[in-house]
Amino acid sequence: MNIFSLFTLCGGLAFFLYGMTVMSKSLEKMAGGKLERLLKRMTSNPIKSLLLGAGITIAIQSSSAMTVMLVGLVNSGVMEIGQTIGIIMGSNIGTTLTAWLLSLTGIESENFFVNFLKPKNFSPLLALIGILLIMGSKRQRRRDVGRVMMGFSILMYGMELMSGAVSPLADMPGFTHFMTAFTNPFLGVLVGAAFTGIIQSSAASVGILQALAMTGSVTYGIAIPIIMGQNIGTCVTALISSIGVSRNAKRVSVIHISFNLIGTALGLLALFGGEMFLNLPFLTEPIGAVGIAFCHTIFNVCTTLVLLPFSRQLERLANKVISTEDKPSDFAFLDPRLMRTPGVAVSECAVMTNCMGALALESMQLALAQFIQYDGSREEQILANEDKLDTYEDRLGGYLVQISQHGTSSADMRTVSRLLHAIGDFERIGDHALNLQESAKELHEKQLAFSPIAREEVDVLTSLLEDLLNSALRSFQSDDPQMARQVEPLEETMDLLTEEIRSRHIRRLQSGQCTIQLGFILNDLLNNAERVGDHCSNIAVSVIEEQEKQAASHAYLHNLKKNDEFSFQLQQNLSRYVLPAETSEDQPAE
Repeated sequence: MNIFSLFTLCGGLAFFLYGMTVMSKSLEKMAGGKLERLLKRMTSNPIKSLLLGAGITIAIQSSSAMTVMLVGLVNSGVMEIGQTIGIIMGSNIGTTLTAWLLSLTGIESENFFVNFLKPKNFSPLLALIGILLIMGSKRQRRRDVGRVMMGFSILMYGMELMSGAVSPLADMPGFTHFMTAFTNPFLGVLVGAAFTGIIQSSAASVGILQALAMTGSVTYGIAIPIIMGQNIGTCVTALISSIGVSRNAKRVSVIHISFNLIGTALGLLALFGGEMFLNLPFLTEPIGAVGIAFCHTIFNVCTTLVLLPFSRQLERLANKVISTEDKPSDFAFLDPRLMRTPGVAVSECAVMTNCMGALALESMQLALAQFIQYDGSREEQILANEDKLDTYEDRLGGYLVQISQHGTSSADMRTVSRLLHAIGDFERIGDHALNLQESAKELHEKQLAFSPIAREEVDVLTSLLEDLLNSALRSFQSDDPQMARQVEPLEETMDLLTEEIRSRHIRRLQSGQCTIQLGFILNDLLNNAERVGDHCSNIAVSVIEEQEKQAASHAYLHNLKKNDEFSFQLQQNLSRYVLPAETSEDQPAE
């Protein structure tokens, strides 16, 4: 083996890691927010969690990405520590698929169909299809499928380069002598853990071991401890990702490394015991690529079967290692680690935008209640909510902008755009709630009061405003376009109602039944109600746009009043929100 073979080995490793990254990222992008929804629904049962962890890891082809995602979700408060244990165990099983795919390189047969299964034979065709999809398709999902194919082809090409680079080692006595040093199982575990920790990819580490095994110089007794060490080395990524997170999130990394350390200890014990009492002859026999894939799978499956019943004990161990608790943070969900899976990050931002909308609704309800009976504690709550809404807009908005720069899918980009507009609308609703609070405060401090008929008008307006806000928020939270279509007739009712109340106010002002001072306060109330209605309309139209996958706002609003359904709903609203009848009698000043 010369210097050029070493260059080829390093280049093959680079191709392998790059292909793995391209394939994993594309698979994660295609999965999008489905991963997060699956994780939330199926983690109540340990067996479901185990299968879910294996399934997702097979889908995204990266146990490291799976663990980093779990650290981010626990850090953001979306998942509990106990929910991650089965998923971690399952991800260890799911990651063995890569070794089985790589073992196809060792297939030898004269049969055309069997020979076609060799990666060096089908990878070029896969690469051709992938590049055609990337360059020729306009649909994002097809281009992502093309990238998965290209990533897999590059990965397999890297494996072929590594296999070719190490093949001369089979004829070198020095290499055979070097490999005998690894008959010490502890040394094998250390080497496997160290190398995997350095390159941060257990799949690549196993791939190199499979390439070396093709020289015929690697035995079962050498390979098995190295495989155990590779499982420990893959924990390095999770340990790095746990820097700077909550203590609960750090416990995910503790559980991951504890699981692999205990599994390795049990595996070594079984290996020593078997050699001591049964004198296992196969340990001295050469191992091939298929044998490595088999041992990798058996080790991870057996470790999981043994430790799954002790999930609660693993959780207690993590709690003892990381004993103290963090103070809860309202913005813990803004975890940069979730950006490794943009679809999950977008889903979490949608959840928090819903929380922001609920906060804006609460502020508006508190502000409207101030006109009925003023309460200083409500004022404090409205001011506190306003500070939170401002912080939400700043931090959540910045986080969404960062997500958009991490290769999100077209569907996620539409969601990001919708959320960015929505948080602006929710923040402005909070501002209008603060304006109404100031108007109510002025009424209270100056000991002013609306007349009975003006009070009834304000009550009707308040009822309509609350229904409008609730409909807009519910349609946004549930992504319900049918409910969103009920918002615009309510907003039109609001416009008609405020216009009529203004006309009544002017008539009362002209007849001397209303004071200028109270008129200003009433006018502020009407203006803010109209602006809130406009923001509710924006939110509802964004829901319709998202469901119809097109910019529906202009066409929808332009043709709105020609729509029979709109006219019917408007008439129903006008019959429901009825202002009190005006009288010709003099009324007390408002």
